[in-house]
Amino acid sequence: RNFIFILGITYLDHAGSALFPESLLKAFTDDLRHNVYGNPHSQNISSKLTYDTIEHVRYRILQHFHTTAEDYTIIFTSGCTAALKLIAESFPWIPEGTEQPSSRFCYLTDSHTSVVGMRGITASKNVLSVPIKPKEILSAKSRLPAEEQNCTTPHLFSYPAQSNFSGTKYPLSWIQDIKSGKLRPIEIPGKWFVLLDAASYVSSSPLDLGVHQADFIPISFYKIFGFPTGLGALLVNNCIAPFLRKTYFGGGTAAAYLAGEDFYFPRKSIAERFEDGTVSFLDIIALKHGFDVLENLTGGMEKIKQHTFALAHYTYTVLSDLKYANGAPVVRIYSDTDFSSPDVQGPIINFNVLDENGEVLGFSQVDKMASLHNIHVRTGCFCNTGACQMHLDISNEDIQRNLQAGHICGDNIDVVDGRPTGSVRISFGYMSSFEDAQTFLNFIIATRLSKSDNEISFQPVTKLTTESVTDKHPSFNSADKLSPILQISDRELRSNPSVTKTTINWQPPETEAESIRAAVSETTVPTCRKGGEPITVANIYLYPIKSCSAFEVTEWPVGNQGLLYDRNWMVVNQNGVCITQKQEPRLCLINPSIDLKQKIMVIQAEGMDPISVSLEDSGKEAVICESKVCSHRVKTYDCGEKIADWFSMFLGRPCRLIRQSSDMKSKSLQKNTKGLSSATNISLSLVNEAQYLLINVASIMQLKEHISERLEEPLETEELIRHFRANIVVRAPESFEEEEWAEISIGALQFQVVGPCSRCQIICIDQQSGERNKEILQSLSAARGRKTNFGIYLMNQPLHSSFSDVLSVGSQVLPVLKENTEIQPPTSSEEKCSG
Repeated sequence: RNFIFILGITYLDHAGSALFPESLLKAFTDDLRHNVYGNPHSQNISSKLTYDTIEHVRYRILQHFHTTAEDYTIIFTSGCTAALKLIAESFPWIPEGTEQPSSRFCYLTDSHTSVVGMRGITASKNVLSVPIKPKEILSAKSRLPAEEQNCTTPHLFSYPAQSNFSGTKYPLSWIQDIKSGKLRPIEIPGKWFVLLDAASYVSSSPLDLGVHQADFIPISFYKIFGFPTGLGALLVNNCIAPFLRKTYFGGGTAAAYLAGEDFYFPRKSIAERFEDGTVSFLDIIALKHGFDVLENLTGGMEKIKQHTFALAHYTYTVLSDLKYANGAPVVRIYSDTDFSSPDVQGPIINFNVLDENGEVLGFSQVDKMASLHNIHVRTGCFCNTGACQMHLDISNEDIQRNLQAGHICGDNIDVVDGRPTGSVRISFGYMSSFEDAQTFLNFIIATRLSKSDNEISFQPVTKLTTESVTDKHPSFNSADKLSPILQISDRELRSNPSVTKTTINWQPPETEAESIRAAVSETTVPTCRKGGEPITVANIYLYPIKSCSAFEVTEWPVGNQGLLYDRNWMVVNQNGVCITQKQEPRLCLINPSIDLKQKIMVIQAEGMDPISVSLEDSGKEAVICESKVCSHRVKTYDCGEKIADWFSMFLGRPCRLIRQSSDMKSKSLQKNTKGLSSATNISLSLVNEAQYLLINVASIMQLKEHISERLEEPLETEELIRHFRANIVVRAPESFEEEEWAEISIGALQFQVVGPCSRCQIICIDQQSGERNKEILQSLSAARGRKTNFGIYLMNQPLHSSFSDVLSVGSQVLPVLKENTEIQPPTSSEEKCSG
């Protein structure tokens, strides 16, 4: 927890993954330093040590779940999902069309995607799947005639011990009731087996398999320990284990087989039959230390259960009572319980934020706001469409209609036709504290309620909840702790601008310059709208190094990727992953400038000697690096040790500078080049979405009014412009009229508008100091009606002339309006921010 505290992070996504403690890593690495672990399939001393250690871990897992090897077998998998897939493939299904009654696969609709996905395998085996709603199983009773109760056809019912959507804990008593025939998901003769999806449940609650003997229990260990990832297990009841069927056999699973004939004899052990290939033996060894550390830090799962529930109960109580001045609730909580007992409710709270009129604030917007406060939540439908539909009242037709509208699982389209497509989830883990809960609640209050609202609605709740938790948490006994503590720190505006402005001396050859002027003069100028005022280019910026400072110019050559040298370089960490201002705000303090005459890029930063990089493509190829920021795999080459040392020293972390290789450009997506000729020839540099980002000074001025109302010291217009990291800044008569444009021309250049830019927390970073100002994004959201769009993306037609065109400040901008006045954002799950 100390590490998280140092980083200033409030981590509230424990249902997504636990966080690993430093002591776990230390114990594990100490183990590896002092022991040699070989492949357990070998017979040497180090391999025997590995095999014995793995068997010890199997027993430790069984002990953790209060059972023994006599009752259960541990099969290691890559995670809970792989365990579920294994069950679907190996369960002894009886298909339709045989003489005996066929099997059924039933699952609770409040199930994870990985459970519902099992029906794909059962369908291929000609086995019917039946979804069961929670209210249906709660009212189900066995009414089969006695003569049909002797049928042995195997059926499988799956349900979660704890909903990963709402935290609802479904009765473990269902296990025995269903297996005994007392409770039947559907009225059909046969023998029922139970799959208990325990992945969410076991992260914060004890599970006693000695009492609740489900047939299959899949788990993922990162949900419990945070490390290792990519490792899970299937606990199989030994009563059903011998009946599991398997077709594929991998290394280590065969007792004997022939390569030339169809002969195979499996190993006797159930685990060895199903663990294809070499298990992840070092990760399995890490589990031993995970269990040790968990016990030493917490005292066991029962204490974790009580601790996490107390946090959830407290947070739920405060959230439930938060009201606007008009009495409207601040949040709508999606829950099946009133958080009265940890036996029926886990430490998960699912909700949507509302405005004063009861309209839902999109989850993507809430996520962005939370990120500004360094609060980590999860949003969407959480791989649980069934629960999402049930709680948010989303019909099957709505899901299909939203898909046709471009919304897919995991994207940022949070509201369609005024209705939410998902929600926000916070979840607590064993290292969570009351300070985490306070920080989250203060964030909701600071962003949604005024001071008068706080006094009206929050104070009585403070008294109520303090009394309920004082006994167990004496340190948390003051109502003052619950007053809003989020304040915007005052910033001293720096006088020295970080944006280098230059007037370049580059000129095209004289004949080519004349051709440019001729092209401009021959352009048909349409009648100007908005009172006849012209639209002109006010500023031009390029960003040679992605996420570093802007380089301002008065005119600049344009190539096939946009402004020449714009975002041709990027900074990466030691693993080759792109670093942006989201992770490292100090990147904005690095000032690159391009000298076209000397063909170098000069890089400067305060306290550092300037360093230069050649503009000539060296042709030296490095490894292929794939970055989500770039959205494409990009071939790059490294700029060398000297540059790497410079960046590492300034940023205080190991990093390198890499450049996109000229022989492999990032292709823009077809959807973004609709209407452009030769779309396949349009390429991108290391930008996120398009070649250019354009903003309007009039739009900046309107936004500035909203921000000034919330700041003690208003921002200068030029300073605010820099926050939005545009390439082209124009002066238009009306604010946000750029969103009505379908295409524009600037001189001889033709641009297609490909969509709005949806902003993220980078716009809150002062590009002169690297400091954050949360009010920028909050004001943008308020000004745009809860949207965070600002600016438009442009692509230009491929250049057909033999010379580079030039973009110049002062040039006239000639827009063409589109028929549909609303620009649709690009269909992508990636957040589109200017880097």
